[in-house]
Amino acid sequence: MRSARRAVLATVVATVVLTGCAATVGDGDLVDDWGALPAPTPFTPAAEVCHPGDFTDVVGPATYQPVDCAVPHRLETVHVGTFTANRPEPPTVGSVELRGAFAECDVRATGYLGDEWRGARLRLGVALPSAVGWGVGARWFRCDLTELTTVEAAGDPVTRTTSLRGALRGPSPLRLGCQQASTIRGGRVTGLTPVTCDKRHNAEYAGVFRAPETPYPTRDRDWAPVYTGCRSVLARYAGVPEDRLLPLRTDVVVRPPSAGRWRAGDRGVRCYLWLSQRSVSGSLKGVGTAGLPPRTR
Repeated sequence: MRSARRAVLATVVATVVLTGCAATVGDGDLVDDWGALPAPTPFTPAAEVCHPGDFTDVVGPATYQPVDCAVPHRLETVHVGTFTANRPEPPTVGSVELRGAFAECDVRATGYLGDEWRGARLRLGVALPSAVGWGVGARWFRCDLTELTTVEAAGDPVTRTTSLRGALRGPSPLRLGCQQASTIRGGRVTGLTPVTCDKRHNAEYAGVFRAPETPYPTRDRDWAPVYTGCRSVLARYAGVPEDRLLPLRTDVVVRPPSAGRWRAGDRGVRCYLWLSQRSVSGSLKGVGTAGLPPRTR
């Protein structure tokens, strides 16, 4: 009997083992039976959203954290465009593609705000995909605006809780307006501080001169066309003739973009009226020859 029970048990165990083996699906190779992973898809950011962090010129999905513009933020995306050129890597500073992207962002930013962005305490930046993102097909560029404490060299980003959309369609504290110029010995302007136009001041933002597609100026003769262009802006702003008396009516302060921004496509030069020998109260916009007489000394 004991031998019979052992025989039955051996038969059951063999049946279980064989059944388990028969239930195995596949050829036993644990590698080639996995399905193919999906191809990576490019990340594309959204327009008309805000961001809690400061501007960076390269953006990827790992650092992308858009927020509603009603919550504290330091950056606002006003437009997302598309590169059409087929190249193996993202455009570099100085390339035709990046200059074209900046030109599109320039127009879009002004339209978003309601007026020229350089007439306000704002900075425009163009962000691109990372090299990895570009490699999987990302071809976007992002147009970002930042409010600054000042457009002078010491300007820092400002934390906002409202959108910039339409912010320049009327009067705005963002606008540059009247200024007090600080000078050093020899008469060189070292800084411009915003003031209300009803207070005594000696300078005023007049507009933008768009420099031609030339290398960044490095010599006095290279800067001469920029000063000439800004003087034309001043004459139109004040409503005075652009003639030989113009330099006697007002001096000029020019604030060009940095050399790096110039290479990236920013050719907009901020132009300021500057009364080097007197001060006024009230705006000089449209005052004409009576309001801006030539100096006698």
